[in-house]
Amino acid sequence: MNITTAETYHVPVLLKESVDGLGILPDGIYVDVTFGGGGHSKEILSRLGKKGHLYSFDQDADAEQNIVADDRFTFVRSNFRYVSNWMAYYGVEKIDGLLADLGVSSHHFDDETRGFSFRFEEAPLDMRMNKRAGKTAADILNNYSEERLADVFYLYGELKNARRLAKMIANARQQQPIRTTADFGRIIEPLMSAEREKKELARVYQALRIEVNHEMDALRDMLKGATCLLRPGGRLSVITYHSLEDRLVKNVMKAGNVDGKVQQDFFGRISSPYKLVNKLVTPTDEELEQNPRSRSAKLRIAEKI
Repeated sequence: MNITTAETYHVPVLLKESVDGLGILPDGIYVDVTFGGGGHSKEILSRLGKKGHLYSFDQDADAEQNIVADDRFTFVRSNFRYVSNWMAYYGVEKIDGLLADLGVSSHHFDDETRGFSFRFEEAPLDMRMNKRAGKTAADILNNYSEERLADVFYLYGELKNARRLAKMIANARQQQPIRTTADFGRIIEPLMSAEREKKELARVYQALRIEVNHEMDALRDMLKGATCLLRPGGRLSVITYHSLEDRLVKNVMKAGNVDGKVQQDFFGRISSPYKLVNKLVTPTDEELEQNPRSRSAKLRIAEKI
């Protein structure tokens, strides 16, 4: 593995805490569904014995430059929503742990050709994690109905001015197509308050990115797959970056389903396939200084019963 390249690609968040939470068994089978720069995968491999194995997923072709040369490692170029299908393909019935570092890697934010960040003024509005298929952010801005755009910004960005935002976009695109971050910025700038501009822009971009990549649906499918794949005693270790992700993860760990619908037995005891390993983990002050991206990170760990 090219360490320099991997570190440039992405600085892993809550590295020790998330891998510690897996309670690695030397001969166990583990899955890292968000390979990225390979930081978490490399740490897992360092704790595995000769008979252990790690399967790591990433749908972005750029991540392949960080693939680990190790017989105990298998890279799967796919969306993590298909984790159950791929484990069946490799003949794996049960796993000992699954790790997910959700959200967007620093590599994506720093690559101006991908359109994930409003820091770059003339970047194409792409935002696809898998560049081979699907609609781009520009496609959505130019083709979604005003009502559907409002729903995207409200549901995935939790923006109170979602309807006004959608109306401005619908009006502007009648004059000319919205193609770049600069085009988009000029349209929505009047709705961004000066004191909260960066925070509001981040939510707008978050909403678009989630819609482009179907992130919430993919997360639901992955969590369902993980619940089926984990053997009793197996661990689920998940890092989230915003409330929408965290709500789903918390619901699954508490109730065993993404809706958080709690089932109780005859005695009123909550019935769930998981038990929490510890309380919510957040980055230390030292990590926050070294890696600003970690400031919104939350780590939750649960064990399959």
